[in-house]
Amino acid sequence: MPGLRNGIIMARILSSIACNLDANILLAALPLFESEKIEAIEWSFDTLFQHEAVPDWFMELIKEFSQERRLIGHGVFFSLFSGKWSSAQQDWLRHLAALSKEFQFDHITEHFGFMTGEDFHQGAPISIPFTPATLALGQDRLKRIQAAAGCPVGLENLAFAYSLDEVKKHGAFLDQLVESVNGFIILDLHNLYCQIHNFELDFAEIIPLYPLDRVREIHISGGSWQDSRLAARRKIRRDTHDEAVPKEVFNLLERAIPQCPNLKYVVLEQLGTGLKTEESRRLFRQDFLQMAQIVQAGQPGHPENAGNYFFPKTSGLLDPTPLENELLYAQQVQLSAILETATSLEAARARLQSSRLAHSDWEIEKWEPYMLETALAIAQKWKHGFR
Repeated sequence: MPGLRNGIIMARILSSIACNLDANILLAALPLFESEKIEAIEWSFDTLFQHEAVPDWFMELIKEFSQERRLIGHGVFFSLFSGKWSSAQQDWLRHLAALSKEFQFDHITEHFGFMTGEDFHQGAPISIPFTPATLALGQDRLKRIQAAAGCPVGLENLAFAYSLDEVKKHGAFLDQLVESVNGFIILDLHNLYCQIHNFELDFAEIIPLYPLDRVREIHISGGSWQDSRLAARRKIRRDTHDEAVPKEVFNLLERAIPQCPNLKYVVLEQLGTGLKTEESRRLFRQDFLQMAQIVQAGQPGHPENAGNYFFPKTSGLLDPTPLENELLYAQQVQLSAILETATSLEAARARLQSSRLAHSDWEIEKWEPYMLETALAIAQKWKHGFR
Protein backbone atom coordinates (compact mmCIF):
# COMPACT_ATOMS: atom_id res chain seq x y z
CA MET A 1 0.00 0.00 0.00
CA PRO A 2 1.11 3.62 -0.50
CA GLY A 3 2.80 5.23 2.48
CA LEU A 4 2.00 8.48 4.29
CA ARG A 5 4.08 11.59 4.78
CA ASN A 6 2.61 14.54 6.69
CA GLY A 7 -0.87 13.21 5.97
CA ILE A 8 -0.28 13.04 2.19
CA ILE A 9 -0.59 9.72 0.32
CA MET A 10 2.79 8.88 -1.21
CA ALA A 11 3.21 6.89 -4.42
CA ARG A 12 5.11 3.60 -4.33
CA ILE A 13 7.21 1.95 -6.99
CA LEU A 14 6.38 -1.75 -7.24
CA SER A 15 9.09 -4.39 -7.72
CA SER A 16 7.70 -6.73 -10.37
CA ILE A 17 8.53 -9.62 -12.69
CA ALA A 18 7.49 -10.60 -16.20
CA CYS A 19 5.48 -13.73 -15.43
CA ASN A 20 4.14 -15.99 -18.18
CA LEU A 21 3.02 -19.60 -18.48
CA ASP A 22 6.54 -20.99 -18.61
CA ALA A 23 7.72 -23.74 -16.24
CA ASN A 24 11.26 -22.37 -15.92
CA ILE A 25 10.11 -18.83 -15.12
CA LEU A 26 7.62 -20.09 -12.55
CA LEU A 27 10.16 -22.41 -10.89
CA ALA A 28 12.64 -19.53 -10.65
CA ALA A 29 10.05 -17.16 -9.20
CA LEU A 30 8.24 -19.56 -6.84
CA PRO A 31 10.35 -18.78 -3.74
CA LEU A 32 9.82 -15.06 -4.40
CA PHE A 33 6.06 -15.57 -4.60
CA GLU A 34 6.09 -17.68 -1.43
CA SER A 35 7.98 -14.98 0.50
CA GLU A 36 5.65 -12.27 -0.93
CA LYS A 37 8.53 -10.32 -2.45
CA ILE A 38 6.85 -9.86 -5.83
CA GLU A 39 4.58 -6.81 -5.66
CA ALA A 40 3.15 -6.91 -9.20
CA ILE A 41 3.34 -9.03 -12.34
CA GLU A 42 3.57 -8.20 -16.01
CA TRP A 43 1.78 -10.73 -18.19
CA SER A 44 2.39 -11.10 -21.92
CA PHE A 45 -1.24 -11.96 -22.51
CA ASP A 46 -0.91 -12.53 -26.26
CA THR A 47 1.51 -15.45 -25.85
CA LEU A 48 -1.36 -17.73 -24.81
CA PHE A 49 -1.71 -18.86 -28.43
CA GLN A 50 1.24 -21.13 -27.75
CA HIS A 51 -0.80 -23.18 -25.26
CA GLU A 52 -3.73 -25.39 -26.16
CA ALA A 53 -5.00 -25.24 -22.58
CA VAL A 54 -4.17 -22.82 -19.77
CA PRO A 55 -4.20 -24.40 -16.30
CA ASP A 56 -6.65 -23.05 -13.76
CA TRP A 57 -3.91 -22.37 -11.21
CA PHE A 58 -2.16 -19.98 -13.59
CA MET A 59 -5.33 -18.05 -14.28
CA GLU A 60 -5.94 -17.89 -10.52
CA LEU A 61 -2.50 -16.33 -10.10
CA ILE A 62 -3.34 -13.72 -12.75
CA LYS A 63 -6.71 -13.09 -11.12
CA GLU A 64 -5.18 -12.61 -7.68
CA PHE A 65 -2.86 -9.83 -8.88
CA SER A 66 -5.69 -8.39 -10.98
CA GLN A 67 -7.92 -8.02 -7.92
CA GLU A 68 -5.18 -6.06 -6.16
CA ARG A 69 -4.69 -3.80 -9.23
CA ARG A 70 -1.15 -5.18 -9.46
CA LEU A 71 -1.49 -6.71 -12.95
CA ILE A 72 -0.06 -5.07 -16.07
CA GLY A 73 -0.33 -6.44 -19.60
CA HIS A 74 2.49 -6.50 -22.14
CA GLY A 75 1.84 -7.26 -25.81
CA VAL A 76 4.40 -8.90 -28.08
CA PHE A 77 2.74 -9.65 -31.40
CA PHE A 78 0.50 -6.72 -32.36
CA SER A 79 3.07 -5.25 -34.80
CA LEU A 80 2.13 -1.64 -34.16
CA PHE A 81 3.64 -0.14 -37.32
CA SER A 82 2.64 -2.70 -39.95
CA GLY A 83 1.61 -0.65 -42.96
CA LYS A 84 -1.29 -2.98 -43.78
CA TRP A 85 -4.06 -3.73 -41.28
CA SER A 86 -4.49 -7.47 -40.78
CA SER A 87 -7.25 -9.74 -39.53
CA ALA A 88 -4.72 -10.98 -36.96
CA GLN A 89 -4.48 -7.45 -35.52
CA GLN A 90 -8.25 -7.26 -35.33
CA ASP A 91 -8.32 -10.62 -33.53
CA TRP A 92 -5.62 -9.36 -31.17
CA LEU A 93 -7.80 -6.39 -30.22
CA ARG A 94 -10.84 -8.62 -29.68
CA HIS A 95 -8.80 -10.89 -27.46
CA LEU A 96 -7.51 -7.89 -25.47
CA ALA A 97 -11.04 -6.49 -25.08
CA ALA A 98 -12.29 -9.84 -23.74
CA LEU A 99 -9.39 -10.17 -21.29
CA SER A 100 -9.89 -6.58 -20.12
CA LYS A 101 -13.43 -7.46 -19.07
CA GLU A 102 -12.19 -10.52 -17.18
CA PHE A 103 -9.14 -8.91 -15.53
CA GLN A 104 -8.32 -5.45 -14.21
CA PHE A 105 -5.19 -4.38 -16.03
CA ASP A 106 -3.56 -1.32 -14.49
CA HIS A 107 -2.15 -0.61 -17.93
CA ILE A 108 -1.36 -2.24 -21.29
CA THR A 109 1.85 -1.88 -23.29
CA GLU A 110 3.27 -2.97 -26.64
CA HIS A 111 6.63 -3.02 -28.38
CA PHE A 112 7.74 -0.30 -30.75
CA GLY A 113 8.26 -1.26 -34.40
CA PHE A 114 6.81 -3.87 -36.74
CA MET A 115 7.24 -7.64 -36.82
CA THR A 116 9.25 -9.12 -39.66
CA GLY A 117 7.97 -12.28 -41.30
CA GLU A 118 4.74 -13.16 -43.05
CA ASP A 119 3.29 -15.08 -40.12
CA PHE A 120 1.75 -12.80 -37.48
CA HIS A 121 3.28 -14.72 -34.59
CA GLN A 122 6.75 -14.96 -36.05
CA GLY A 123 9.58 -12.57 -36.72
CA ALA A 124 11.34 -9.92 -34.67
CA PRO A 125 10.49 -6.27 -33.90
CA ILE A 126 12.30 -3.92 -36.28
CA SER A 127 12.31 -0.11 -36.36
CA ILE A 128 10.62 2.13 -38.91
CA PRO A 129 11.32 5.61 -40.34
CA PHE A 130 10.35 8.45 -38.02
CA THR A 131 8.06 10.42 -40.34
CA PRO A 132 4.64 12.15 -40.11
CA ALA A 133 3.13 9.17 -41.97
CA THR A 134 4.45 6.55 -39.53
CA LEU A 135 3.54 8.81 -36.61
CA ALA A 136 -0.07 8.95 -37.80
CA LEU A 137 -0.11 5.17 -38.27
CA GLY A 138 1.22 4.53 -34.76
CA GLN A 139 -1.23 6.98 -33.20
CA ASP A 140 -4.12 5.25 -34.97
CA ARG A 141 -3.02 1.86 -33.58
CA LEU A 142 -2.53 3.18 -30.04
CA LYS A 143 -6.06 4.60 -30.03
CA ARG A 144 -7.40 1.17 -31.02
CA ILE A 145 -5.45 -0.55 -28.25
CA GLN A 146 -6.70 1.98 -25.73
CA ALA A 147 -10.31 1.57 -26.91
CA ALA A 148 -10.03 -2.21 -26.52
CA ALA A 149 -8.32 -2.11 -23.13
CA GLY A 150 -10.09 0.83 -21.50
CA CYS A 151 -6.98 1.69 -19.47
CA PRO A 152 -3.69 3.58 -19.86
CA VAL A 153 -1.48 2.40 -22.73
CA GLY A 154 2.23 2.71 -23.36
CA LEU A 155 5.13 1.74 -25.62
CA GLU A 156 8.54 0.26 -24.92
CA ASN A 157 11.68 1.82 -26.37
CA LEU A 158 13.41 -0.38 -28.93
CA ALA A 159 16.87 -1.87 -28.36
CA PHE A 160 17.82 -2.02 -32.02
CA ALA A 161 18.73 0.95 -34.20
CA TYR A 162 20.44 1.22 -37.58
CA SER A 163 22.20 4.54 -36.96
CA LEU A 164 23.17 7.05 -34.30
CA ASP A 165 20.75 9.56 -35.81
CA GLU A 166 17.92 7.08 -35.24
CA VAL A 167 18.98 6.60 -31.62
CA LYS A 168 18.88 10.34 -31.01
CA LYS A 169 15.38 10.73 -32.47
CA HIS A 170 13.75 7.72 -30.81
CA GLY A 171 12.72 9.36 -27.51
CA ALA A 172 11.09 12.40 -29.12
CA PHE A 173 9.19 10.19 -31.57
CA LEU A 174 7.92 8.02 -28.71
CA ASP A 175 6.77 11.16 -26.91
CA GLN A 176 4.77 12.32 -29.94
CA LEU A 177 3.21 8.87 -30.35
CA VAL A 178 1.93 8.41 -26.83
CA GLU A 179 0.91 12.04 -26.30
CA SER A 180 -2.05 11.47 -28.60
CA VAL A 181 -3.60 9.08 -26.04
CA ASN A 182 -2.04 10.57 -22.88
CA GLY A 183 0.08 7.44 -22.92
CA PHE A 184 3.34 6.54 -21.24
CA ILE A 185 6.67 4.87 -21.92
CA ILE A 186 8.37 1.72 -20.70
CA LEU A 187 11.99 2.72 -20.34
CA ASP A 188 13.80 -0.56 -20.96
CA LEU A 189 17.23 0.01 -19.47
CA HIS A 190 18.84 -3.00 -21.09
CA ASN A 191 17.60 -1.70 -24.46
CA LEU A 192 19.20 1.62 -23.55
CA TYR A 193 22.38 -0.22 -22.54
CA CYS A 194 22.47 -1.84 -25.99
CA GLN A 195 22.34 1.56 -27.67
CA ILE A 196 24.90 3.06 -25.28
CA HIS A 197 27.35 0.29 -26.11
CA ASN A 198 26.58 -0.16 -29.81
CA PHE A 199 26.87 3.56 -30.59
CA GLU A 200 29.51 4.48 -27.99
CA LEU A 201 27.30 6.84 -26.01
CA ASP A 202 27.15 7.83 -22.36
CA PHE A 203 24.01 7.53 -20.24
CA ALA A 204 24.17 11.26 -19.55
CA GLU A 205 24.01 11.91 -23.31
CA ILE A 206 21.09 9.62 -24.11
CA ILE A 207 18.75 9.89 -21.10
CA PRO A 208 17.78 13.58 -21.67
CA LEU A 209 16.52 12.56 -25.13
CA TYR A 210 13.60 10.68 -23.53
CA PRO A 211 10.45 12.26 -22.01
CA LEU A 212 11.15 10.99 -18.49
CA ASP A 213 7.93 12.44 -17.09
CA ARG A 214 6.14 9.87 -19.29
CA VAL A 215 8.01 6.87 -17.85
CA ARG A 216 5.52 4.77 -15.86
CA GLU A 217 7.44 1.51 -16.08
CA ILE A 218 11.07 0.43 -16.26
CA HIS A 219 12.37 -2.92 -17.54
CA ILE A 220 15.67 -4.50 -16.64
CA SER A 221 17.03 -7.72 -18.15
CA GLY A 222 20.13 -9.41 -19.44
CA GLY A 223 21.30 -10.12 -22.96
CA SER A 224 24.21 -11.40 -24.98
CA TRP A 225 27.18 -10.36 -27.10
CA GLN A 226 27.52 -10.91 -30.82
CA ASP A 227 30.86 -10.77 -32.59
CA SER A 228 31.10 -8.61 -35.68
CA ARG A 229 33.20 -9.87 -38.56
CA LEU A 230 33.45 -6.26 -39.75
CA ALA A 231 35.64 -5.32 -36.79
CA ALA A 232 37.61 -7.89 -34.86
CA ARG A 233 37.43 -5.97 -31.59
CA ARG A 234 33.80 -4.91 -31.85
CA LYS A 235 31.03 -6.77 -30.04
CA ILE A 236 27.37 -5.93 -30.53
CA ARG A 237 25.08 -5.98 -27.50
CA ARG A 238 21.87 -7.90 -28.15
CA ASP A 239 18.62 -7.75 -26.16
CA THR A 240 18.14 -11.52 -25.95
CA HIS A 241 16.76 -11.75 -22.36
CA ASP A 242 18.58 -15.02 -21.76
CA GLU A 243 21.22 -14.06 -19.19
CA ALA A 244 21.44 -12.44 -15.76
CA VAL A 245 21.26 -8.65 -15.46
CA PRO A 246 24.66 -6.94 -15.97
CA LYS A 247 25.93 -4.70 -13.20
CA GLU A 248 25.91 -1.80 -15.69
CA VAL A 249 22.12 -2.10 -16.02
CA PHE A 250 21.70 -2.02 -12.24
CA ASN A 251 23.80 1.15 -12.26
CA LEU A 252 21.49 2.64 -14.90
CA LEU A 253 18.49 1.76 -12.72
CA GLU A 254 19.96 3.64 -9.75
CA ARG A 255 20.49 6.68 -11.95
CA ALA A 256 17.14 6.51 -13.77
CA ILE A 257 14.71 6.17 -10.85
CA PRO A 258 15.19 9.71 -9.46
CA GLN A 259 14.61 11.16 -12.94
CA CYS A 260 11.22 9.46 -13.53
CA PRO A 261 8.63 11.24 -11.35
CA ASN A 262 5.67 9.11 -12.54
CA LEU A 263 7.39 5.73 -12.26
CA LYS A 264 5.15 2.99 -10.80
CA TYR A 265 6.61 -0.38 -11.86
CA VAL A 266 10.12 -1.78 -12.20
CA VAL A 267 10.02 -5.17 -13.95
CA LEU A 268 12.65 -7.92 -14.15
CA GLU A 269 12.45 -9.85 -17.44
CA GLN A 270 14.07 -13.12 -18.45
CA LEU A 271 13.08 -15.79 -20.96
CA GLY A 272 12.43 -19.27 -19.67
CA THR A 273 15.07 -20.60 -22.09
CA GLY A 274 17.67 -18.87 -19.91
CA LEU A 275 16.35 -20.41 -16.67
CA LYS A 276 16.81 -24.13 -17.25
CA THR A 277 19.32 -24.74 -14.46
CA GLU A 278 19.05 -24.24 -10.73
CA GLU A 279 22.04 -21.90 -10.86
CA SER A 280 20.37 -19.66 -13.46
CA ARG A 281 17.20 -19.62 -11.32
CA ARG A 282 19.21 -18.67 -8.26
CA LEU A 283 20.78 -15.79 -10.20
CA PHE A 284 17.31 -14.68 -11.31
CA ARG A 285 16.16 -14.47 -7.68
CA GLN A 286 19.38 -12.68 -6.75
CA ASP A 287 18.76 -10.16 -9.54
CA PHE A 288 15.21 -9.58 -8.32
CA LEU A 289 16.32 -8.94 -4.74
CA GLN A 290 19.02 -6.53 -5.91
CA MET A 291 16.47 -4.74 -8.09
CA ALA A 292 14.00 -4.54 -5.19
CA GLN A 293 16.71 -3.10 -2.94
CA ILE A 294 17.49 -0.38 -5.49
CA VAL A 295 13.78 0.37 -5.89
CA GLN A 296 13.31 0.64 -2.15
CA ALA A 297 16.27 3.00 -1.83
CA GLY A 298 15.07 5.10 -4.72
CA GLN A 299 11.40 5.54 -3.81
CA PRO A 300 10.89 9.11 -4.99
CA GLY A 301 8.19 9.98 -2.43
CA HIS A 302 6.25 12.26 -4.77
CA PRO A 303 2.60 12.88 -3.80
CA GLU A 304 0.43 10.30 -5.52
CA ASN A 305 -2.32 12.81 -6.25
CA ALA A 306 0.14 15.11 -8.07
CA GLY A 307 1.32 12.60 -10.66
CA ASN A 308 0.14 11.66 -14.13
CA TYR A 309 -2.05 8.56 -14.08
CA PHE A 310 -2.13 8.48 -17.89
CA PHE A 311 -5.87 8.03 -17.99
CA PRO A 312 -7.26 7.55 -21.53
CA LYS A 313 -8.22 10.63 -23.47
CA THR A 314 -11.81 10.98 -24.60
CA SER A 315 -11.55 12.11 -28.20
CA GLY A 316 -14.82 11.09 -29.81
CA LEU A 317 -15.56 8.09 -31.95
CA LEU A 318 -12.77 5.95 -33.37
CA ASP A 319 -12.66 5.77 -37.17
CA PRO A 320 -14.00 2.29 -38.04
CA THR A 321 -11.44 1.97 -40.85
CA PRO A 322 -7.87 1.49 -39.59
CA LEU A 323 -5.25 3.71 -41.21
CA GLU A 324 -3.02 1.97 -43.75
CA ASN A 325 0.09 2.91 -45.73
CA GLU A 326 0.58 0.84 -48.88
CA LEU A 327 4.07 2.16 -49.64
CA LEU A 328 5.28 1.47 -46.11
CA TYR A 329 3.82 -2.02 -46.26
CA ALA A 330 5.53 -2.79 -49.57
CA GLN A 331 8.83 -1.57 -48.15
CA GLN A 332 8.35 -3.68 -45.00
CA VAL A 333 7.66 -6.80 -47.08
CA GLN A 334 10.85 -6.20 -49.06
CA LEU A 335 12.92 -5.48 -45.96
CA SER A 336 11.64 -8.57 -44.15
CA ALA A 337 12.47 -10.79 -47.14
CA ILE A 338 15.97 -9.35 -47.44
CA LEU A 339 16.75 -9.65 -43.72
CA GLU A 340 15.42 -13.21 -43.49
CA THR A 341 16.95 -14.66 -46.65
CA ALA A 342 20.15 -12.75 -47.48
CA THR A 343 23.12 -15.10 -47.43
CA SER A 344 25.64 -12.41 -46.51
CA LEU A 345 25.95 -8.78 -45.51
CA GLU A 346 27.17 -7.92 -49.00
CA ALA A 347 24.14 -9.62 -50.56
CA ALA A 348 21.79 -7.79 -48.19
CA ARG A 349 23.33 -4.41 -49.01
CA ALA A 350 23.09 -5.05 -52.76
CA ARG A 351 19.44 -6.07 -52.51
CA LEU A 352 18.60 -3.06 -50.34
CA GLN A 353 20.20 -0.69 -52.83
CA SER A 354 17.98 -2.03 -55.60
CA SER A 355 14.82 -2.09 -53.46
CA ARG A 356 12.08 0.46 -52.73
CA LEU A 357 13.95 1.40 -49.54
CA ALA A 358 16.82 3.00 -51.45
CA HIS A 359 16.84 6.84 -51.35
CA SER A 360 13.71 6.84 -49.18
CA ASP A 361 12.70 7.86 -45.66
CA TRP A 362 14.37 4.67 -44.41
CA GLU A 363 17.75 6.33 -45.11
CA ILE A 364 19.42 2.96 -45.67
CA GLU A 365 22.43 4.82 -47.01
CA LYS A 366 23.16 5.93 -43.41
CA TRP A 367 22.78 2.50 -41.80
CA GLU A 368 25.85 1.30 -39.95
CA PRO A 369 27.09 -1.91 -41.64
CA TYR A 370 27.61 -3.64 -38.28
CA MET A 371 24.00 -2.93 -37.29
CA LEU A 372 22.67 -4.26 -40.61
CA GLU A 373 24.78 -7.35 -39.88
CA THR A 374 23.03 -7.56 -36.50
CA ALA A 375 19.59 -7.11 -38.07
CA LEU A 376 20.28 -10.08 -40.34
CA ALA A 377 21.18 -12.21 -37.33
CA ILE A 378 18.04 -11.15 -35.42
CA ALA A 379 15.63 -11.70 -38.30
CA GLN A 380 17.10 -15.04 -39.32
CA LYS A 381 17.09 -16.30 -35.73
CA TRP A 382 13.42 -15.46 -35.14
CA LYS A 383 11.89 -15.97 -38.59
CA HIS A 384 10.31 -19.21 -37.42
CA GLY A 385 8.94 -17.65 -34.25
CA PHE A 386 10.04 -17.19 -30.63
CA ARG A 387 11.04 -20.76 -29.89
